[in-house]
Amino acid sequence: MSDVATSRTSRTTAGGVLAATCISTLVVNANTSAVSILLPAISEDTGMGVDTLQWAVTGYSLVGAAVIITSGSLGDVLGRKKVFQLGLALFVVSCVLIALAESGGMVIAGRVIQGAAGATILACGLSLLTVATSGDQRLKFVSLWGAAAAVGAAAGPLLGGVLVDVTGWQGLFWIDAGVAVACMALTFATVQESRDEARPRSIDYLGTVLIALTLAPLIYGFTKSGDWGWISAATLGCFAASVVAGFLFIRTEQRVAVPLLDLALLRNRILVGSTLAILIGAGTINGLMYLLSLYFQNPAALGFSPLEAGIATLPATVGLVVVAPLVPRLANKLGGRQVIGVGFILMAVGFAWIGFTDSTWAYAAFLLPVLAIAVGMGLSNGPASSAATASVPQEQVGGASGVSNMARYVGAAVATALCATIYATVQTNQLDDGASAGDALASGLAAASWLMTVISALGILLALVAIRRHKATEGTARDAAAAAAAHLHTIPTTASGSGS
Repeated sequence: MSDVATSRTSRTTAGGVLAATCISTLVVNANTSAVSILLPAISEDTGMGVDTLQWAVTGYSLVGAAVIITSGSLGDVLGRKKVFQLGLALFVVSCVLIALAESGGMVIAGRVIQGAAGATILACGLSLLTVATSGDQRLKFVSLWGAAAAVGAAAGPLLGGVLVDVTGWQGLFWIDAGVAVACMALTFATVQESRDEARPRSIDYLGTVLIALTLAPLIYGFTKSGDWGWISAATLGCFAASVVAGFLFIRTEQRVAVPLLDLALLRNRILVGSTLAILIGAGTINGLMYLLSLYFQNPAALGFSPLEAGIATLPATVGLVVVAPLVPRLANKLGGRQVIGVGFILMAVGFAWIGFTDSTWAYAAFLLPVLAIAVGMGLSNGPASSAATASVPQEQVGGASGVSNMARYVGAAVATALCATIYATVQTNQLDDGASAGDALASGLAAASWLMTVISALGILLALVAIRRHKATEGTARDAAAAAAAHLHTIPTTASGSGS
């Protein structure tokens, strides 16, 4: 084959990988961000309460946290294309299962499967894109992948709202299944198989299971604490089971040949601090979207339709994307730690504002605090993600990215469960005390927001204490794309691998 033909084939292959991975990450992130908007409609059709259906959100994140690193390892060993295709197939199965669901339990089961599928698609998709390209093309394509992830997350609530009115809530999952099938065909036709021949063949399956066993009882204890009591035997038993599983996870990681989590990374203070900052940011923004999606649609509150609620929550996701191009330059000029701290201050102020929610508030009263939270999230999460990969040597960038990506799922699962529990518990207590439905809802939203205020304030402390000086990004378009996608996935920046 001539050099010209080889070059043309290479460009075609890279273009196919770009199309398949960008479309798939857009669909996965749009699907994920849309689900909270759909919960009231799903509750009405299935008869399951929204407080139980929150497992459709937390279950997704819980499984994603357990699977995201393992799926990348499976791709390295078994073949990235093969595992990516498996993720797409699981995504199709989960979408069909949810679309055909006649009970809330089937919806939750489908979303649990979807958590594994989504994590696999994201991990192996980015790996495929990285292997298929090099140099400037790799930088450009990875930036486009990050942009697709951010656009999908921003469009999800609006798309979900439109489809509930036009097709019913099931329409989102039928459409996503069709797009995933098309991605499978595109991947089959254009993507070449690749694997890491130098990597040991062993996979830390036990570590994956123990991550799930650590998170599941923890989150279940949070969600049932309102019924059982915080110091009841059942609640404390769940927390004890989580502690035991966490201890076993650490012991396992010390002994396996290729651990799921390299515990040596935890000695890096900047990485630990930035990972906790990422966890807090991802948790609070997911908790906010869950709460607002329910509050805006409740007839006793604002009474919005799903479409109106999707439009109403759009400023939160748009604010994240709009501020992203400014973040790398601000971090380069002012310092990453300072920008992270300012971001968490804005988030704390925004949540504190919502903490004063009153049943008489119209939508306009929420707009400024929601924008403050979104901008704060954009300011904090971009530099935190950059710090995570800048604080380690080049050979540890993949491990640092995996830790931070797992942290996003953990934060989303735990914070959503906490918000759902407080929102429902306070609402029930207020109703029992004779409050009106509107006042009870406002009190629940306010109580959950005060918790998010405290958590955001812990982020300020992290920025001051744990995140020391590290190499700043150059502020390129690649860095801007990484900042835009930072609330969803860690993408290496121009500063990555500079740690010693």
